[in-house]
Amino acid sequence: MKTGIALIKSDITQVNCDAIVNAANKTLLGGGGVDGAIHRAAGPELLEECKGLGGCETGEAKMTQGYQLPARHVIHAVGPVWNGGKCREEELLAACYKNSLTLAQKHRLRTIAFPSISTGAYRFPIQEAAAIAVGTVKKFLEVNPEVFDQVTFVLFSARDLEIYKSIL
Repeated sequence: MKTGIALIKSDITQVNCDAIVNAANKTLLGGGGVDGAIHRAAGPELLEECKGLGGCETGEAKMTQGYQLPARHVIHAVGPVWNGGKCREEELLAACYKNSLTLAQKHRLRTIAFPSISTGAYRFPIQEAAAIAVGTVKKFLEVNPEVFDQVTFVLFSARDLEIYKSIL
Protein backbone atom coordinates (compact mmCIF):
# COMPACT_ATOMS: atom_id res chain seq x y z
CA MET A 1 0.00 0.00 0.00
CA LYS A 2 1.31 3.42 -0.93
CA THR A 3 1.55 6.03 1.81
CA GLY A 4 -0.86 8.92 1.51
CA ILE A 5 0.32 12.51 1.85
CA ALA A 6 -2.36 14.83 3.17
CA LEU A 7 -2.48 18.61 3.49
CA ILE A 8 -4.76 20.28 6.02
CA LYS A 9 -5.21 23.73 7.51
CA SER A 10 -5.53 23.07 11.21
CA ASP A 11 -4.02 23.33 14.66
CA ILE A 12 -1.37 20.61 14.95
CA THR A 13 -2.13 20.20 18.66
CA GLN A 14 -5.57 18.84 17.67
CA VAL A 15 -4.33 16.22 15.18
CA ASN A 16 -4.93 12.60 16.19
CA CYS A 17 -1.99 10.51 14.94
CA ASP A 18 0.93 8.48 16.22
CA ALA A 19 3.29 11.47 16.24
CA ILE A 20 3.20 15.17 15.60
CA VAL A 21 6.40 17.01 14.83
CA ASN A 22 7.30 20.05 16.88
CA ALA A 23 9.24 22.87 15.24
CA ALA A 24 11.41 23.09 18.35
CA ASN A 25 14.32 25.25 19.41
CA LYS A 26 17.68 23.79 20.49
CA THR A 27 16.77 23.76 24.20
CA LEU A 28 13.57 21.70 23.64
CA LEU A 29 12.13 23.65 26.58
CA GLY A 30 9.30 25.37 24.73
CA GLY A 31 9.11 28.70 22.96
CA GLY A 32 6.77 30.62 20.72
CA GLY A 33 4.62 29.58 17.78
CA VAL A 34 4.05 25.87 17.21
CA ASP A 35 6.57 24.96 19.92
CA GLY A 36 4.77 26.94 22.62
CA ALA A 37 1.35 25.70 21.50
CA ILE A 38 2.47 22.06 21.66
CA HIS A 39 4.02 22.51 25.11
CA ARG A 40 0.86 24.23 26.43
CA ALA A 41 -1.47 21.58 24.99
CA ALA A 42 0.65 18.61 26.13
CA GLY A 43 0.88 19.82 29.72
CA PRO A 44 3.81 20.20 32.14
CA GLU A 45 4.92 16.57 31.79
CA LEU A 46 6.24 17.33 28.30
CA LEU A 47 8.59 20.01 29.64
CA GLU A 48 9.79 17.64 32.36
CA GLU A 49 10.62 14.93 29.82
CA CYS A 50 12.30 17.45 27.51
CA LYS A 51 14.54 18.66 30.35
CA GLY A 52 16.08 15.18 30.43
CA LEU A 53 16.93 15.13 26.71
CA GLY A 54 19.82 17.57 26.86
CA GLY A 55 18.65 19.74 23.97
CA CYS A 56 18.88 18.97 20.26
CA GLU A 57 21.08 20.19 17.42
CA THR A 58 19.74 21.92 14.30
CA GLY A 59 18.60 19.34 11.75
CA GLU A 60 18.25 16.62 14.38
CA ALA A 61 15.14 15.16 16.05
CA LYS A 62 14.26 13.64 19.43
CA MET A 63 11.04 12.00 20.60
CA THR A 64 8.88 12.28 23.72
CA GLN A 65 5.44 11.11 24.81
CA GLY A 66 2.44 13.21 23.75
CA TYR A 67 0.89 13.44 27.24
CA GLN A 68 -2.37 15.43 26.97
CA LEU A 69 -2.20 15.75 23.16
CA PRO A 70 -4.31 13.50 20.90
CA ALA A 71 -0.99 12.36 19.34
CA ARG A 72 0.79 9.62 21.28
CA HIS A 73 4.25 11.09 20.63
CA VAL A 74 5.95 14.38 19.85
CA ILE A 75 9.01 14.40 17.60
CA HIS A 76 10.96 17.57 18.31
CA ALA A 77 12.89 18.73 15.22
CA VAL A 78 15.11 21.80 15.32
CA GLY A 79 14.93 23.72 12.06
CA PRO A 80 17.46 26.24 10.83
CA VAL A 81 17.16 30.00 11.20
CA TRP A 82 17.12 31.56 7.71
CA ASN A 83 20.31 33.52 6.99
CA GLY A 84 19.81 34.12 3.28
CA GLY A 85 20.65 30.53 2.36
CA LYS A 86 24.35 30.95 3.11
CA CYS A 87 24.55 28.64 6.15
CA ARG A 88 23.38 25.21 4.86
CA GLU A 89 19.75 26.08 5.72
CA GLU A 90 18.29 23.92 2.92
CA GLU A 91 20.35 20.88 3.93
CA LEU A 92 19.50 21.34 7.62
CA LEU A 93 15.78 21.75 6.92
CA ALA A 94 15.74 18.59 4.80
CA ALA A 95 17.53 16.80 7.66
CA CYS A 96 14.69 17.81 10.06
CA TYR A 97 12.14 16.02 7.92
CA LYS A 98 14.34 12.99 7.15
CA ASN A 99 15.42 12.54 10.79
CA SER A 100 11.83 12.88 12.02
CA LEU A 101 10.64 10.23 9.55
CA THR A 102 13.55 7.94 10.46
CA LEU A 103 12.78 8.27 14.17
CA ALA A 104 9.09 7.51 13.56
CA GLN A 105 10.05 4.51 11.41
CA LYS A 106 12.41 3.21 14.12
CA HIS A 107 9.56 3.29 16.64
CA ARG A 108 7.10 1.71 14.16
CA LEU A 109 4.78 4.71 14.13
CA ARG A 110 2.36 4.64 11.19
CA THR A 111 0.98 8.19 11.06
CA ILE A 112 2.94 11.43 11.40
CA ALA A 113 1.98 15.11 11.08
CA PHE A 114 4.39 17.94 10.29
CA PRO A 115 4.05 21.70 10.66
CA SER A 116 5.89 23.93 8.20
CA ILE A 117 9.24 23.85 10.04
CA SER A 118 11.29 27.08 10.25
CA THR A 119 8.81 29.26 8.33
CA GLY A 120 7.60 31.26 11.34
CA ALA A 121 10.01 32.99 13.69
CA TYR A 122 12.98 31.39 11.90
CA ARG A 123 11.98 33.24 8.68
CA PHE A 124 12.67 30.45 6.17
CA PRO A 125 10.86 31.47 2.94
CA ILE A 126 7.68 29.39 2.73
CA GLN A 127 7.98 28.55 -0.99
CA GLU A 128 11.48 27.09 -0.57
CA ALA A 129 10.63 25.44 2.75
CA ALA A 130 7.54 23.74 1.30
CA ALA A 131 9.52 22.43 -1.69
CA ILE A 132 12.16 20.98 0.66
CA ALA A 133 9.52 19.49 2.99
CA VAL A 134 7.47 17.85 0.25
CA GLY A 135 10.53 16.74 -1.71
CA THR A 136 12.21 15.18 1.33
CA VAL A 137 9.05 13.34 2.40
CA LYS A 138 8.38 12.05 -1.14
CA LYS A 139 11.98 10.82 -1.48
CA PHE A 140 11.79 9.06 1.91
CA LEU A 141 8.50 7.39 0.96
CA GLU A 142 9.88 6.22 -2.39
CA VAL A 143 12.66 4.36 -0.55
CA ASN A 144 10.36 3.23 2.31
CA PRO A 145 6.92 2.78 0.69
CA GLU A 146 5.40 0.51 3.35
CA VAL A 147 6.52 2.34 6.49
CA PHE A 148 3.72 4.88 6.99
CA ASP A 149 -0.03 4.84 6.47
CA GLN A 150 -0.18 8.63 6.22
CA VAL A 151 2.06 11.68 6.37
CA THR A 152 0.17 14.92 6.95
CA PHE A 153 1.33 18.49 6.58
CA VAL A 154 -0.63 20.67 9.00
CA LEU A 155 -0.57 24.26 7.79
CA PHE A 156 -1.34 27.30 9.86
CA SER A 157 -2.77 29.56 7.14
CA ALA A 158 -4.77 29.24 3.94
CA ARG A 159 -1.85 30.85 2.08
CA ASP A 160 0.59 28.21 3.36
CA LEU A 161 -1.88 25.47 2.43
CA GLU A 162 -2.11 26.81 -1.14
CA ILE A 163 1.69 26.92 -1.46
CA TYR A 164 2.01 23.32 -0.29
CA LYS A 165 -0.82 22.25 -2.65
CA SER A 166 0.94 23.84 -5.61
CA ILE A 167 4.15 21.96 -4.79
CA LEU A 168 2.51 18.61 -3.99
